[in-house]
Amino acid sequence: QVQLVESGGGLVQAGGSLRLSCAASGRTFSSYAMGWFRQAPGKEREFVAAVSWSGATTSYADSMKGRFTISRDNAKNTVYLQMNSLKPEDTAAYYCAAKAGGGSQYPQTYAYWGQGTQVTVSS
Repeated sequence: QVQLVESGGGLVQAGGSLRLSCAASGRTFSSYAMGWFRQAPGKEREFVAAVSWSGATTSYADSMKGRFTISRDNAKNTVYLQMNSLKPEDTAAYYCAAKAGGGSQYPQTYAYWGQGTQVTVSS
């Protein structure tokens, strides 16, 4: 079992940067792939990024590629999402999630979810 708690959201100006953290607890954290998703009002939940259990493999949604970086530190049981060059369109609630096996862009494949952290980018 994995419990996830996101932090690091807030208000930032367009063009700025923010780093989200997801602290995980559970005896098998290092064996789980991790993902970040976001959801803005009136929109469907959107895949942002995923990282394999080892951290060696990452994937990104096209709109985030080049601006966002997902990473993990298994020794600290923490996953990060570094967000640079933020745009107002990035405004959303951001969620981290965990799943057994490889990463996935499909939220329904993730068994564990954090409570979310709000990111607001002003224009």
